[in-house]
Amino acid sequence: MAKKKNGFYILSLGGSLIVPNEVDYRFIKKFRELILKKVKNGSKFIIICGGGGLNRKYNEAAKKVRKISNEELDWIGIHASRCNAQLIKILFGDLACKEININPHEKISTKKPILIGAGYKPGWSTDYDAVYLAKTYGIKKVANLSNIDFAYDKDPKKFKNAKPIKKISWKDFRKIVGNKWEPRMNKPFDPIASREAERMGIEVAILNGKKLKNFENYLDGNKFIGTVIR
Repeated sequence: MAKKKNGFYILSLGGSLIVPNEVDYRFIKKFRELILKKVKNGSKFIIICGGGGLNRKYNEAAKKVRKISNEELDWIGIHASRCNAQLIKILFGDLACKEININPHEKISTKKPILIGAGYKPGWSTDYDAVYLAKTYGIKKVANLSNIDFAYDKDPKKFKNAKPIKKISWKDFRKIVGNKWEPRMNKPFDPIASREAERMGIEVAILNGKKLKNFENYLDGNKFIGTVIR
Protein backbone atom coordinates (compact mmCIF):
# COMPACT_ATOMS: atom_id res chain seq x y z
CA MET A 1 0.00 0.00 0.00
CA ALA A 2 1.03 3.62 -0.52
CA LYS A 3 0.03 4.87 2.92
CA LYS A 4 2.27 4.65 5.96
CA LYS A 5 1.67 4.90 9.72
CA ASN A 6 1.82 8.69 9.83
CA GLY A 7 -1.06 8.93 7.36
CA PHE A 8 0.68 10.74 4.48
CA TYR A 9 0.95 9.90 0.81
CA ILE A 10 3.89 11.47 -1.02
CA LEU A 11 2.95 12.48 -4.58
CA SER A 12 5.29 13.92 -7.19
CA LEU A 13 2.80 15.66 -9.48
CA GLY A 14 4.41 16.16 -12.87
CA GLY A 15 4.25 19.64 -14.33
CA SER A 16 3.24 18.03 -17.63
CA LEU A 17 -0.11 17.23 -15.99
CA ILE A 18 -0.65 20.71 -14.53
CA VAL A 19 0.59 22.70 -17.54
CA PRO A 20 1.19 20.49 -20.60
CA ASN A 21 1.03 23.56 -22.87
CA GLU A 22 -1.68 25.60 -21.22
CA VAL A 23 -3.03 25.10 -17.70
CA ASP A 24 -5.10 21.89 -17.80
CA TYR A 25 -7.93 22.95 -15.51
CA ARG A 26 -9.99 19.87 -16.46
CA PHE A 27 -7.32 17.52 -15.12
CA ILE A 28 -6.69 19.69 -12.06
CA LYS A 29 -10.41 19.72 -11.25
CA LYS A 30 -10.69 15.91 -11.41
CA PHE A 31 -7.43 15.43 -9.50
CA ARG A 32 -8.68 17.80 -6.80
CA GLU A 33 -11.96 15.90 -6.52
CA LEU A 34 -10.13 12.61 -5.99
CA ILE A 35 -7.80 14.05 -3.35
CA LEU A 36 -10.76 15.65 -1.53
CA LYS A 37 -12.55 12.30 -1.58
CA LYS A 38 -9.56 10.61 0.06
CA VAL A 39 -9.09 13.45 2.55
CA LYS A 40 -12.73 13.05 3.60
CA ASN A 41 -11.89 9.41 4.42
CA GLY A 42 -8.94 10.46 6.60
CA SER A 43 -6.01 10.46 4.17
CA LYS A 44 -3.30 13.13 4.12
CA PHE A 45 -1.08 14.19 1.25
CA ILE A 46 2.20 15.85 0.45
CA ILE A 47 2.02 16.95 -3.21
CA ILE A 48 5.20 18.20 -4.91
CA CYS A 49 4.49 20.13 -8.11
CA GLY A 50 6.67 20.18 -11.22
CA GLY A 51 7.17 23.07 -13.64
CA GLY A 52 5.83 21.51 -16.86
CA GLY A 53 5.03 23.62 -19.90
CA LEU A 54 5.48 26.83 -17.93
CA ASN A 55 9.11 25.90 -17.28
CA ARG A 56 9.63 24.80 -20.87
CA LYS A 57 8.27 28.02 -22.37
CA TYR A 58 10.37 30.25 -20.12
CA ASN A 59 13.46 28.12 -20.77
CA GLU A 60 12.98 28.31 -24.52
CA ALA A 61 12.42 32.08 -24.43
CA ALA A 62 15.50 32.70 -22.28
CA LYS A 63 17.75 30.65 -24.56
CA LYS A 64 16.63 32.67 -27.58
CA VAL A 65 17.87 35.86 -25.93
CA ARG A 66 21.30 34.79 -24.66
CA LYS A 67 23.37 31.79 -23.60
CA ILE A 68 21.90 30.48 -20.34
CA SER A 69 23.72 28.37 -17.77
CA ASN A 70 22.25 25.19 -16.32
CA GLU A 71 21.99 26.89 -12.94
CA GLU A 72 19.96 29.72 -14.47
CA LEU A 73 17.72 27.19 -16.25
CA ASP A 74 17.27 25.44 -12.91
CA TRP A 75 16.13 28.66 -11.25
CA ILE A 76 13.57 29.20 -13.99
CA GLY A 77 12.26 25.67 -13.43
CA ILE A 78 12.22 26.15 -9.65
CA HIS A 79 10.07 29.26 -9.89
CA ALA A 80 7.79 27.66 -12.49
CA SER A 81 7.31 24.80 -10.03
CA ARG A 82 6.53 27.26 -7.24
CA CYS A 83 4.00 29.07 -9.42
CA ASN A 84 2.23 25.77 -10.15
CA ALA A 85 2.37 24.91 -6.45
CA GLN A 86 0.65 28.19 -5.56
CA LEU A 87 -2.15 27.35 -7.99
CA ILE A 88 -2.67 23.87 -6.56
CA LYS A 89 -2.48 25.11 -2.95
CA ILE A 90 -5.06 27.82 -3.56
CA LEU A 91 -7.44 25.39 -5.24
CA PHE A 92 -7.43 23.19 -2.13
CA GLY A 93 -8.40 26.21 -0.03
CA ASP A 94 -8.46 25.81 3.74
CA LEU A 95 -7.54 22.11 3.52
CA ALA A 96 -4.00 22.99 2.43
CA CYS A 97 -1.23 24.27 4.68
CA LYS A 98 -0.66 27.97 4.01
CA GLU A 99 3.09 27.39 3.72
CA ILE A 100 4.57 25.69 0.65
CA ASN A 101 7.50 23.40 1.39
CA ILE A 102 10.45 24.55 -0.71
CA ASN A 103 13.09 22.81 1.41
CA PRO A 104 12.75 19.00 1.48
CA HIS A 105 15.01 18.82 4.55
CA GLU A 106 12.47 20.84 6.53
CA LYS A 107 9.52 19.17 8.22
CA ILE A 108 6.63 21.62 8.30
CA SER A 109 4.25 20.91 11.17
CA THR A 110 0.63 21.30 10.14
CA LYS A 111 -2.77 19.96 11.11
CA LYS A 112 -3.97 20.46 7.56
CA PRO A 113 -4.44 17.26 5.51
CA ILE A 114 -2.65 18.65 2.44
CA LEU A 115 0.87 20.05 2.20
CA ILE A 116 2.10 21.36 -1.14
CA GLY A 117 5.78 21.27 -2.10
CA ALA A 118 7.78 22.89 -4.91
CA GLY A 119 11.28 23.33 -6.31
CA TYR A 120 14.17 23.69 -3.86
CA LYS A 121 17.49 24.78 -5.39
CA PRO A 122 19.62 24.28 -8.54
CA GLY A 123 20.61 20.65 -9.11
CA TRP A 124 17.44 19.37 -7.48
CA SER A 125 14.50 18.19 -9.57
CA THR A 126 11.06 17.84 -7.98
CA ASP A 127 11.60 14.04 -8.14
CA TYR A 128 14.62 14.59 -5.92
CA ASP A 129 12.54 16.83 -3.64
CA ALA A 130 9.90 14.10 -3.34
CA VAL A 131 12.47 11.48 -2.34
CA TYR A 132 13.94 13.72 0.34
CA LEU A 133 10.52 14.71 1.64
CA ALA A 134 9.75 11.01 1.97
CA LYS A 135 12.88 10.69 4.10
CA THR A 136 12.01 13.80 6.15
CA TYR A 137 8.52 12.51 6.90
CA GLY A 138 9.53 8.89 7.38
CA ILE A 139 7.61 7.51 4.40
CA LYS A 140 8.98 4.69 2.28
CA LYS A 141 6.84 5.06 -0.84
CA VAL A 142 6.47 7.81 -3.45
CA ALA A 143 3.95 7.98 -6.30
CA ASN A 144 5.37 9.72 -9.37
CA LEU A 145 2.48 10.98 -11.51
CA SER A 146 3.35 11.88 -15.09
CA ASN A 147 1.90 11.41 -18.60
CA ILE A 148 3.20 7.85 -19.17
CA ASP A 149 1.76 4.47 -18.15
CA PHE A 150 5.13 2.83 -17.53
CA ALA A 151 8.85 3.37 -17.54
CA TYR A 152 10.48 1.53 -20.47
CA ASP A 153 13.74 -0.33 -20.93
CA LYS A 154 14.66 2.29 -23.57
CA ASP A 155 13.12 5.43 -25.05
CA PRO A 156 9.85 4.32 -26.75
CA LYS A 157 9.92 7.44 -28.94
CA LYS A 158 13.17 6.26 -30.50
CA PHE A 159 12.84 2.48 -30.30
CA LYS A 160 9.72 0.63 -31.48
CA ASN A 161 10.81 -2.49 -29.58
CA ALA A 162 10.98 -0.68 -26.22
CA LYS A 163 9.38 -2.81 -23.51
CA PRO A 164 7.31 -1.49 -20.59
CA ILE A 165 8.63 -2.28 -17.13
CA LYS A 166 6.24 -3.42 -14.40
CA LYS A 167 8.75 -4.12 -11.61
CA ILE A 168 12.46 -3.41 -11.46
CA SER A 169 15.24 -2.99 -8.91
CA TRP A 170 16.90 0.38 -8.41
CA LYS A 171 20.19 -1.15 -9.54
CA ASP A 172 18.74 -2.16 -12.91
CA PHE A 173 16.66 1.01 -13.28
CA ARG A 174 19.72 3.18 -12.76
CA LYS A 175 21.47 1.37 -15.61
CA ILE A 176 18.66 2.67 -17.85
CA VAL A 177 18.50 6.31 -16.67
CA GLY A 178 22.22 6.82 -15.98
CA ASN A 179 23.81 8.97 -13.29
CA LYS A 180 23.53 12.54 -14.59
CA TRP A 181 20.66 14.99 -14.35
CA GLU A 182 20.11 18.12 -16.44
CA PRO A 183 17.24 20.64 -16.44
CA ARG A 184 14.23 19.41 -18.46
CA MET A 185 15.84 16.05 -19.25
CA ASN A 186 13.42 13.43 -20.54
CA LYS A 187 13.73 10.57 -18.05
CA PRO A 188 10.92 8.69 -16.26
CA PHE A 189 12.58 9.47 -12.92
CA ASP A 190 15.52 11.74 -12.14
CA PRO A 191 18.83 9.75 -12.07
CA ILE A 192 20.06 11.57 -8.93
CA ALA A 193 16.73 11.02 -7.19
CA SER A 194 16.98 7.36 -8.22
CA ARG A 195 20.40 7.05 -6.62
CA GLU A 196 19.13 8.57 -3.38
CA ALA A 197 15.94 6.50 -3.36
CA GLU A 198 18.03 3.35 -3.67
CA ARG A 199 20.30 4.51 -0.84
CA MET A 200 17.34 5.35 1.41
CA GLY A 201 15.33 2.23 0.58
CA ILE A 202 12.39 4.20 -0.86
CA GLU A 203 10.00 2.61 -3.34
CA VAL A 204 8.74 4.68 -6.28
CA ALA A 205 5.69 3.92 -8.41
CA ILE A 206 5.46 5.59 -11.83
CA LEU A 207 1.86 6.06 -13.00
CA ASN A 208 -0.10 7.96 -15.62
CA GLY A 209 -1.66 10.71 -13.55
CA LYS A 210 -4.41 11.32 -16.09
CA LYS A 211 -5.82 7.85 -15.43
CA LEU A 212 -7.29 8.79 -12.10
CA LYS A 213 -9.18 5.55 -11.48
CA ASN A 214 -5.90 3.67 -11.84
CA PHE A 215 -4.25 6.18 -9.49
CA GLU A 216 -7.05 5.62 -6.99
CA ASN A 217 -6.38 1.88 -7.17
CA TYR A 218 -2.79 2.63 -6.17
CA LEU A 219 -3.91 4.80 -3.26
CA ASP A 220 -6.26 2.05 -2.07
CA GLY A 221 -3.53 -0.59 -2.23
CA ASN A 222 -5.22 -2.38 -5.13
CA LYS A 223 -3.75 -3.68 -8.39
CA PHE A 224 -2.72 -0.83 -10.69
CA ILE A 225 -1.02 -0.19 -14.03
CA GLY A 226 2.43 1.31 -13.64
CA THR A 227 6.09 0.69 -12.86
CA VAL A 228 7.27 -0.15 -9.37
CA ILE A 229 10.93 0.48 -8.57
CA ARG A 230 12.33 -0.82 -5.30
